[in-house]
Amino acid sequence: MTGGRAGAEEAASLARLAATVERLRAELHEVRRAADDRALVELAKGILVERLRCAPAQAADQLATLAARTGRSQAELAADIVNRAAGDPIADLSLTGAAELDGGPEPPAGHAEAAVRLRTAESAALGATDVQAAAHAVLETALLPIGATAVAVWAAGPDTSLTLAGHAGFSAEEAGLWRQVPPGLITPATSTLIERRTLWHPAPGPASIGRHQLTGGRVTAVARLGGRVLGVLEICWPDDPPRPTPRMERQIEALAGLCALTLNSPGPPVRAGAALAELAALADSMPDPALVLLPHLDPQGHVADFRVHHANARSAVRAGGLLLEAYPFAAGELLGRIEHVHATGEPFRAADMRFTATCTAEVSITRHGGSVLLVRRDHDQARLLEHAQRLGRIGGFEENALTGEIMWNAQMFSLYGLPPDARPVPLERLRDHVHRDDEVAVGLFLRTVLHHRRPAATAFRLERPGGAARHLRVVAEPVFAPDGRLTALRGAYQDVSPQHWTEVALAVTRDRLARTERQSAARNRLALQLQHAIMPPSHGRMDSFGLRIAVRYRPAQKEDLVGGDWYDAVVLPSERVLLSVGDVAGHGVEAATGMVVLRNALRGLATTGAGPAQLLSWLNLVARHLTDRMTATAICGVYDPATRVLRWARAGHLPPILLRDSRGTELPMVKGPLLGAFADAGYEEGRIQLEADDTLLLYTDGLIERRDHNLRHAQDRLLAVASRTASTLEHRLDDLLTHCNSDTDDDTCLIGVHVR
Repeated sequence: MTGGRAGAEEAASLARLAATVERLRAELHEVRRAADDRALVELAKGILVERLRCAPAQAADQLATLAARTGRSQAELAADIVNRAAGDPIADLSLTGAAELDGGPEPPAGHAEAAVRLRTAESAALGATDVQAAAHAVLETALLPIGATAVAVWAAGPDTSLTLAGHAGFSAEEAGLWRQVPPGLITPATSTLIERRTLWHPAPGPASIGRHQLTGGRVTAVARLGGRVLGVLEICWPDDPPRPTPRMERQIEALAGLCALTLNSPGPPVRAGAALAELAALADSMPDPALVLLPHLDPQGHVADFRVHHANARSAVRAGGLLLEAYPFAAGELLGRIEHVHATGEPFRAADMRFTATCTAEVSITRHGGSVLLVRRDHDQARLLEHAQRLGRIGGFEENALTGEIMWNAQMFSLYGLPPDARPVPLERLRDHVHRDDEVAVGLFLRTVLHHRRPAATAFRLERPGGAARHLRVVAEPVFAPDGRLTALRGAYQDVSPQHWTEVALAVTRDRLARTERQSAARNRLALQLQHAIMPPSHGRMDSFGLRIAVRYRPAQKEDLVGGDWYDAVVLPSERVLLSVGDVAGHGVEAATGMVVLRNALRGLATTGAGPAQLLSWLNLVARHLTDRMTATAICGVYDPATRVLRWARAGHLPPILLRDSRGTELPMVKGPLLGAFADAGYEEGRIQLEADDTLLLYTDGLIERRDHNLRHAQDRLLAVASRTASTLEHRLDDLLTHCNSDTDDDTCLIGVHVR
């Protein structure tokens, strides 16, 4: 008893000690939290002092007043002020502006709750793995509490088209119908995309996603990021939406901004930098002045100007400055066009755009990621001619016949492989620079121009310094004064090397194609000869053991479609009759040789006396292991004349047809996969008792295949034709080949077996 009382007292002491430790720990945590809150409040007071230009006491009063008005603690409000000072767009909606600090008119009711919803939506959207998940997060966390039941996030294309990137609240079928909105179709989302502002649409409104599901109003807001319009957020209500207020519009625009973050899916900074470097390299390769521009945003996040990130050597603008500093006249139409291209991605081109007070130029503006490429081409005829000569690899020259002065343009020096300060080569010395095989042609050209003084042209190979040769074409004409004196020679050279080598490549390609066609024709002839050598005569007939057997074989009309169809009818040593048809997949020599292997293998295996199912199992091993992994379909039947019993099995083939009492039916389907498809394939065996005057038909699919009908329709057609009355078995087979109306141009094998 004494020991038990001591143990209880010790346990009670430990419990009191643990409670004391826990209380002290809670008090310490509370002290630390209070210290953090005071530090946050003091930081917010400092921000208010700087923003409102007021004393610290006034800032403290403003913070207390605003906290009381919104029903929030000063620590919570201080956190939003700090976030807002850091440029957090969601925090802007969790605070009132400076006017509200001075007693603005907007009521605080529900404001704290809206801020919490926005914060929750922000966390959920930023944590989403894709746009679809972000749409669900925005709907569930921010929009369901205000009565909205569906949301769609559209990705904008450069041609005002829209793609449904994410949705919530709509059925999968409805979303599938609205995957794409083409340009020109006016929907609430395209209206916002065109006007680039938030729009409220009363019911019923234009056609859009879920119009038959949700008959109420909807609102569409621009999903904008860094001045770029990436898409549209569309919010739907089942009935009338809430009354639009400035605060609600700002909240919806903030949600659209969250959707823009998921639509943007930015790459790592290294990749973005590499993209800018590639764009700068593209600008440097252009023959005209080109600028790579990045948006310059104002404090509200709107595009105020564009900063020149890179300028190529042909541009007089320095990198790092603002566009309006370089081109003050761009403040009008040009800046608006650049901003539109950056926002929408729609490329812009104009033949006449003002850059300065006296300069207009042709302009091309395109967006590349978050940057814009601006290319200008001044209206200068000489420069246009220079570009044309450079692109056409054309060099011009003029020789003064009176003074001997020679004038070349820059492209001439490039054609000759000479430096720009080299001495031009006179036309009469052209022979010194041509390939020796072309000296005769060049001599005739010079004689025509210099002696006969007539225009002429010729093609030749120019040998440049270093031994390189170029294929050129030269044209020249003499220029005469009014009194008939020769005053100058004018002409042009054009580098035709690419055309020459293209013609050479085409000639080689034509030769290779002709050789390939000859080889293909030879292979097809070989396959056809092999097929004809192996297959028995198509009009052969066998009358024995109470059977009349007739066969028909119709090869493909095109030689390049020679296939692997086979048939066989042979009396075995056991005095039973082997009946088989088959079709090897493919065409050509491979299919024909595969047919030979399988047909002869089946003949050999059948001499063992095994049943049809066992024969196909063995033949499947042949197809897999003794050939180049071919696949084939086949029917194998063994007929016993003594009992008139036909045992049969199939390997993925169409079932035989039995004609009895003028009525055609297909034999019951037995299981059996393609030959060569599986190593351990199993085959079922069927049995049928034939009667006198029965006719059995075995065929390959070339008899019935049609491109415009399914297989069941073709088989029904075959049964109808086979049931017609025929005077002989041969006539019946000929009638089937004529009227089954297949159109796939495939080989056809057909066996008819009539029980006499």
